This record gives sequence, C-alpha cells and structure tokens, in this order.
Amino acid sequence: MTDAAFERRRMAVSLMNSGVLKSPWLRAAVEAVPRERFLRPGVFIDEGRTWRPVTALGTDPEEWLRIVYGLDTLTTQLDGRLTADGTGEPVTGVPTSSSTDPTTVVGMIEALDLMAEHRVLEIGTGTGYSTALLCHYVGEDNVTIEVDPQVAARADAALEAVGHSTWTVTGDGLLGHPQRAPYDRVIATCAVRRIPYTWVRQTKPGGVILGTVGSWPWGTGLAKVTVGEDGTAEGAIVARSSFMQARAQAMTPVAGDLTARTAYADTDRLARLSPHVLEEWMPAFLAQLVAPGAQFVRATLSDGAPLRFLFDAERESFAEFIVDGGIWTVRQGGPVALWDDIERALGAWQDHGSPGTEAVRLRVTDRSHVYWVEGSPSLRWEHRLAR
Repeated sequence: MTDAAFERRRMAVSLMNSGVLKSPWLRAAVEAVPRERFLRPGVFIDEGRTWRPVTALGTDPEEWLRIVYGLDTLTTQLDGRLTADGTGEPVTGVPTSSSTDPTTVVGMIEALDLMAEHRVLEIGTGTGYSTALLCHYVGEDNVTIEVDPQVAARADAALEAVGHSTWTVTGDGLLGHPQRAPYDRVIATCAVRRIPYTWVRQTKPGGVILGTVGSWPWGTGLAKVTVGEDGTAEGAIVARSSFMQARAQAMTPVAGDLTARTAYADTDRLARLSPHVLEEWMPAFLAQLVAPGAQFVRATLSDGAPLRFLFDAERESFAEFIVDGGIWTVRQGGPVALWDDIERALGAWQDHGSPGTEAVRLRVTDRSHVYWVEGSPSLRWEHRLAR
C-alpha cells in the first residue's frame, strides 16, 4: 500500500537524480512537508478542452497520493472562484491558482542560495507548499503574500495545520510588505511584466530577488538580480520559467471583432520571418522586450487557414499576418511598426549566434529596466518607468 512518507522520499530521489535538488536541508524539507495537505480540497486535471475535478475525499487514497507526488503543476482554482469540491463534472475555465510543479519550486528555492538566518519575502502564496519548504529551513519569521483572499485563507490554514505560523498576508504582492522589510531574499511565484522597484527598496544590499519576467504565457524568463548599495539591482535571466501573471498586471485578452482592429493598415509587405517564430521560447522572450505591451494572437479563417496577429492596445498598433502558399504577408497599422521592430531584433539575435535566455542580462533602477545581451549593441532595450 502506498503511503505519503514513501511518496515524499520517492519524489526527493527523483528530484535529486534530475539534478534539481542539491541541498541536504531542502531534501529534508521535501521529505518532511506533506504536499497533500496543501492541495485540499482538490485539484483540476487538464483533459484538453475541460478540467476534471479530483478531490482528496472522493478519490482512492493511493491514486490521490500518486497525483499529489507526481511532478506536475496542479491547478487548484478556476476563474478566480471555483475549486474542485464545487463541481462533480468536468468544467471549462481559466486557471487562476495552482500548486507549481515540484521541479520548478525546488529549482527556484535552490537558486535563492538561502542561509538559515535569512528573512524571505514570498510573492504569491498559492497553496502554501513552497512557503512550508522555506519555513522548514529559515523558520517562520518571513512573509508570504497572496492577492486572493480565498486562496490565502486555505494556505494559511494548511500552514497552521503542519505547524507553521508564518506571516501570511492578503494583498497586492507587487507592493511587497514594507512593514517587515528589509529582506535578504525575495521570491515571486507569479510572472511580472517587470520587477517592481518596491521589491528592490525592500531588499538588503547584497540581497537577491528571483522572479519570472514577461507578459505572455510562454517565452518568459527567470530573472535573478542582486541589490547593490546604490539602490539598483543587476543580474541575468537564469532559466526559462512560466507562471500565471500577477493579477494586478495581467493583460485583458484581445476579444471582439479582429477585422475592425486591423481595418486600417499603413503598410503591407512580405514578412522576412514567419510569425511562427514567436511560438519558440527565446524569440518570444525577445519580442516581449522589443514590444512589452504587445499580445500575440492566434486565429483561423473559416476555411481553416491560419492567421496570426500582434496587438499593442496602449499604442494602438497592430501587425496582421496572412499566409498564402507558405508565404507570409504582414499588414501593419498604428504609430508603431511592431513587426519591423521585432524582425530587426530577431535578425540581430540570429547574427549573434541565437543565444538562449541565459545570455540576457538586466539592470533595475527607480527609473528604468535595461536588458541586454553582452557583445551585441543591437540587442539592448530600455523600458523607462512613467514618472
């Protein structure tokens, strides 16, 4: 018969064998913290077009533990309200809270280079599982912030149940928690368009901030920056990473009549690159640096022919891609020629040897974010903050 302690040990061995789990203290935490306690009342299993609810009480105990201690991200809330105990049938919906896959969770904690005396600010409590892993080593004198009151309440109850009375705060994590600053480490388990300068202010000189940057569901990067004595932070993109967007920064999906949005084109030309390149990770990451307010939209014509779009609502600009016989045409409108800018950047990237996300460095100040690739002046972008 499967038991939870055995499954925790098995998961720890799997993470060690993959090279993700390295620290003895973190292995002890993985083997000690009962992930199943943080997944109540249940999870949603992705079945393609629908989500199948699976609850702890309504599932065979062995099957439940296999789900809990698999290495998958498990969705715990849909549409900002629905949990698995709220329906008995498969449903549609948009994931709004989850328990991130253990490989990512453990990898991020390892990247923090934690010491037992560190004070940690965690942005995005979620289920509270990663919080419990941190508490196992650094104690309870750290802060975790969750924007959703329902999610925060469940996480706090789970943390209390396993013996951790940490500072669980309901609020906007983009603002940090100045009341208990400064922190040695800041870790975000949500994606942000840019690292908020409030996090830099609340981190000690020499402290580390770790968070996913980007606004698309893919093509995002895990940024690790160290705060300097001058109040800036500098570092690099250390890995690919994908998280739900921080709710305060989440873009409203493009909807409505796309033909009305693209009715007035200023230019019409053959595309030098296929828009399918934006479905690859690094080109998508670069596109977000070039046009941080843009959204990439996929659609099809009634005959099944593919359409691809870029929309930048704030700058009232668009690029529409139409394929004919394998040749793509791009129509662009608005004050910014989105595809011209992105094509130039991708061309410079290819000329530079097509490096991965780990080649990108960044610097955060109170006035701007600067991203660059060493050795290529053409691969440099500065995003100034509104003053």
